Amino acid sequence: MQPNANSPRVTGSLLTDPKFRAWIFQILAVIAVVALGWYLFNNTQHNLQSRGISSGFGFMEQSAGFGILQSLIDYTETDSYGRVFVIGLLNTLLVSVLGIFFATLLGFLLGVARLSHNWLISKLATLYIEIFRNIPPLLQIFFWYFAVLRNVPGPRQSLDVGETVFLNIRGLYLPSPTPTEGFWAALVAFLVAVAISIFIGIKAKQRREATGQRFPVLITTLALVFGLPAVVGLIFGNPFIWEIPELKGFNFQGGFVVIPELVALTMALSIYTAAFIAEIVRAGIMSVSHGQTEAADSLGLRKGITLRLVIIPQALRVIIPPLTSQYLNLAKNSSLAAAIGYPDLVSLFAGTVLNQTGQAIETISITMSVYLAISLAISLLMNWYNKRMALVER
Repeated sequence: MQPNANSPRVTGSLLTDPKFRAWIFQILAVIAVVALGWYLFNNTQHNLQSRGISSGFGFMEQSAGFGILQSLIDYTETDSYGRVFVIGLLNTLLVSVLGIFFATLLGFLLGVARLSHNWLISKLATLYIEIFRNIPPLLQIFFWYFAVLRNVPGPRQSLDVGETVFLNIRGLYLPSPTPTEGFWAALVAFLVAVAISIFIGIKAKQRREATGQRFPVLITTLALVFGLPAVVGLIFGNPFIWEIPELKGFNFQGGFVVIPELVALTMALSIYTAAFIAEIVRAGIMSVSHGQTEAADSLGLRKGITLRLVIIPQALRVIIPPLTSQYLNLAKNSSLAAAIGYPDLVSLFAGTVLNQTGQAIETISITMSVYLAISLAISLLMNWYNKRMALVER
C-alpha cells in the first residue's frame, strides 16, 4: 500500500541520526580529555606544593654558571638558562640540517648505484646498505667517536693540510673569515648574482619547454656567483681576512673549530639514515615504467640526462612521502648526542639545566614541545614540496 503524499512526514529521533551522534561522541571525547588534563595538572600542582618544590618558568632568567663545549652564539657562564636553551636548540638544528643534507646526498647516490649495471658498484652499494641499516645508530655513534676520532693524535702532533687546517683529538681547526670594509659590497654582489641566476634559470626553462633548446644554466650560475663577488673584491678590496689557527701552549688558538662530537654524530646519523634513503630511492626509480627509459633511448638521450630529467622527477612522487619519515627519524635520533657529550638540547637543557634547577616538568615539557615543533616543521615543508611535485591534471 502506497503512503498518502499528503500525510505528515514522520521524523526519527536525533539519537538515530548518524551526524548528530558523531558530534555528540566527539564533544564527549574532548570533554573527557580536558577533564583528564585538568585533573593531572591540579594533582601535579598539589604534589609540588606539598613537597615545597617551586614551579613556573622564572628559572629561565637565572644565571647558568657552567661552560658549554660548542656555542653558535656568544655565551659566558654568567648567561641565563634561557640562553642555554637557545644554544642547545641551535646545536640540535645544526646536527639535524647537516645530517639531512649528507644523508640525502649519500642516499641518492647509493640508491642509484645499487641499480647500476656495473656488478662491483651494485654489490658494494648493497653491502653498505645491508651493513649500516642493521646496526643501531647509537653503536655507530660510539664507533665513530671512540674507535675513530678519539684515536687521532694530540694537539702537538696534529695532522695538517698546508699548515692552515689541523686535525687532532680536540677537533678540526679551520681558518675563520673576519669581515673587512669590502664585505658589504661583496655581499650585495653575491645577492645580485643569485637573483640574476634565478632569473636566467626561469627563462632557460621557458625556452627549453618552448623550443627544446638547452642553456648552460649551471656553468652560468657558477660564473656569476663566484665571478661577480670576485670582481667587486678587486675593486673594493678583499671582503675577508682569514685567521689561521696557531698552536699556543697546549692548544690551538684562533680560527674555527669543529668539535669531534659534532663530526661523530653527523657522520653516524648520516650514514645510518642514508642506508634507508637508498632503499627508498631504489624503490622510487623501479616504480617508473621501463617504457619511459626506452622512450628516452629512442630519442637519443644519454643515460645521465635520462636519469636526471625523466626518471628522477617521476620517481620523486614515490620517494618523497617515505623520505619525510626518514628526515623525522634523523631529527629525533639527534637526541642520542647526550651519549657522547655533544651539547644539544637534550644534553644541555633536559640534562644539565634540569639537574641544577630541579624543574623537571618545565624542562621536559619545553624539550618535548621543541622536538614536536621541529617534526611538524619538517612535515609541513615536505608536504609542501610533495604537492609541488604532484601530477597536475589538465
